[in-house]
Amino acid sequence: MTIRIGDTAPNFKTDTTSGPIDFHEWIGSSWAFFFSHPADFTPVCTTEMGRTAQLADQFAARNVKPIGLSTDGVEEHMAWIRDVNDTQDTTLTFPIVADRDHKVAELYDMIHPNASTTAAVRSVFIIDPDKKVRLTMTYPMNVGRNFDEILRVIDALQLADAKTVATPADWRPGGKVIIPTSVSNEDAKGIFPQGWEEIRPYLRVTDVSRDIRSACKTPAAKRAFSYPGG
Repeated sequence: MTIRIGDTAPNFKTDTTSGPIDFHEWIGSSWAFFFSHPADFTPVCTTEMGRTAQLADQFAARNVKPIGLSTDGVEEHMAWIRDVNDTQDTTLTFPIVADRDHKVAELYDMIHPNASTTAAVRSVFIIDPDKKVRLTMTYPMNVGRNFDEILRVIDALQLADAKTVATPADWRPGGKVIIPTSVSNEDAKGIFPQGWEEIRPYLRVTDVSRDIRSACKTPAAKRAFSYPGG
C-alpha cells in the first residue's frame, strides 16, 4: 500500500512491547514518530533504538510519541531492549510493534523486495494528532537515520501549522521563515505585524523566533528545543 503525505495513517491493532494497542487510540492527541528497522540484535538498529530512547525528553517536549517496528516478535524485542539499554547507556520505554506476520509492515509498505522480502527497510512516518501523514522518509538498511533531521522536520511542521509559514532550506528554530504565496500582502499585515523582507514578490521572509522563545517558559523547555548534534 502506498501512503502519501496528507493521507490518513492506516489504523491497526497489534501487540507491542508495551502490550496490545490500537494505533490511532495510542496516538491520541499527540504526534507520532513511527519508524521501522530491519531486525533485532543488529548493529545499526541498536544504535537507532538507543538514540530514540536518549531523545525521550526532546520528543516529549514536542508532544511526539515514538513507536518502532520490526518483523520480530515481542519476546525478541524484550530481550533486545536489554541489549539496547546496556550498550547505548539508556532506558528504552517507547513501544516496539511485533510484526512477525508482516501485516503492519505491508500496510505501511515497509518491506521493499529488492532489499529484503522479509525484513523492513528504515521507514519514517511523522503523523499529526489528526492522524494525517505529514512526512515520510525511507533509509536503506545499511544507513542509520539522522535524528537531528527528524527533530528539525517535526519543528518545521509544527511551526508551519502554528504560524502560517513555510521554512527554507536548512531552516532551524530561530531562523527566518517564508510567508506562503497564498497569503496576500494585505493579509500578511495582520498575520505578521513585525513586518517582512520582500526579496521578490514570491519570496517574502520574516522572523517569528520571538514567538518560539516566548513559548519556552523555562530553561528546561528552551534546552529541549535545541538539537543534540549542534
